[in-house]
Amino acid sequence: MSDLRRPYHRETVEQRRDALIQSALDLMAEGGPEAMTVRAIAARAGTTPGLIRHYFGTKDELIRCAFERFMGHMTQQSLSTIEPVVRDPVAALAAMICASLRPPVLDGERVRLWAGFLQMVQRHPAMRQTHAATYLGYRDRLQTLIEALPGKADPVVARQLAIACNAVIDGLWLEGATLPDDFAEDEVESIALAAISAILETPLIADRKI
Repeated sequence: MSDLRRPYHRETVEQRRDALIQSALDLMAEGGPEAMTVRAIAARAGTTPGLIRHYFGTKDELIRCAFERFMGHMTQQSLSTIEPVVRDPVAALAAMICASLRPPVLDGERVRLWAGFLQMVQRHPAMRQTHAATYLGYRDRLQTLIEALPGKADPVVARQLAIACNAVIDGLWLEGATLPDDFAEDEVESIALAAISAILETPLIADRKI
């Protein structure tokens, strides 16, 4: 008689860690920080609460890793479109701005996740450190592109410009993702490009093919 049982596949440590991190993110999106209990995270991941302690030590460290994953993934998606035009700093900067203000980065669920994590940033030093690191990772890439523009090579000036440009992007990301029906198609990124062009005194145009 043939063996009809499904073959057993042992999950790797990384797969189990990933499942716990994704469960924490799903619960945060659904119910905020209060929903991320050890029992709920373990149940969503199909494992036991003890594995959280085994792989992360504490629930706080698991949540910090989930926050780091979330922020890093958004930054990666914002940067992915600049590769085809990386030799042209003006086009690369425009591509980065537009990618930051288009789906999948521009998304209401991501705003809910960000808002939930932000409540924890003020209370936990490790979360503050992760927030600072991920924020600087994005802002530093902005600064690098700005420094490559004509007349913007001074790193002190470029840093200040990057902070200003990032503030425009952050504000429009919040508004565009929270109230998507209040904006016409491509309006959020068009506003961002116009505002940042004025800040940098450099015309930025979206490439719809990127």
